Amino acid sequence: MKKILILVLILVVCFIFLKHEVSPMDSSSKTPIAIVVTSGDSVSNVATKLVNKQLIRNTLIFRIIAKKEGLEQKLQAGDFTLSRSMSLNEIISLLEKGPQDIWVTIPEGKRADEIAQILQAKLPQYNDTWKDKLENYEGYLFPDTYLFNKNATIDTIISEMTSNFDQKYSTLTFNTSLNKQQVVILASLVEREGKTDQDRPLIASVFMNRLKAGMALQVDATVQYALGFDQQDNTWWKNNLSSSDLKFNSAYNTYLITGLPPGPICNPGLKALQAAANPAQSNYLFYLADKNGVTHFAKTLKEQNANIKQYGL
Repeated sequence: MKKILILVLILVVCFIFLKHEVSPMDSSSKTPIAIVVTSGDSVSNVATKLVNKQLIRNTLIFRIIAKKEGLEQKLQAGDFTLSRSMSLNEIISLLEKGPQDIWVTIPEGKRADEIAQILQAKLPQYNDTWKDKLENYEGYLFPDTYLFNKNATIDTIISEMTSNFDQKYSTLTFNTSLNKQQVVILASLVEREGKTDQDRPLIASVFMNRLKAGMALQVDATVQYALGFDQQDNTWWKNNLSSSDLKFNSAYNTYLITGLPPGPICNPGLKALQAAANPAQSNYLFYLADKNGVTHFAKTLKEQNANIKQYGL
């Protein structure tokens, strides 16, 4: 009988403890508290953030209940507004429903069509008209990580991305005769062709030297842009261009036209923009990337052919 009473007492104590641990930290508090869940955050990471914000008392209890509710599979990156008047179960329920604001990462060098695909995967409000609007701002949709409201309009999204572009562009150092549109076009070529931050100013110098010499730029990425989506490779940037591809009739095909293409071919990041605004000073007219992604530069066609032979291209 004594053992039973002890067991009952233990169960009562555990019940009281658990009830306390899952109860609101402060039932009277209505102050909104922001919690940011970033991409890749685990339930344990979130539990630590909640404890640090004094929204829950115990990370272990949170993790146990969260595991039972399957939160690990439902957790989405974004911005959540909570309060200390919420119980642990209410917090988990809100986290399961997903954020009002969603983190969206736009990598460097994506064309507007690819950005449309990213937004489609992330934002429930997406519709097919978004792609056309994004294409109108090709080159000026600054690649970055954004926190968009899940009900944001495409006009709001474009405004935020282009405002970010304007702010970043204002930080550049200029040493070029190109105007703003030309800098952005050049930067888009550099973004797609440059492998490293060290390469980009030199590649920009190659393009500038070819422009000054009246030579066609012959940039593969411009042909890829002109060709559009490649069904076989399932990419917007076709691999292994053929000789017929290089003859594709387009104002963007820099094998057929001299000078810059009529518009940007992607949305460049800050390093590519800076390289276009302030190219390196060189006598290079050619470059190629070897099988390891290392870029090799040449001043003459003879040197370029030697590089092609040496690196097995």
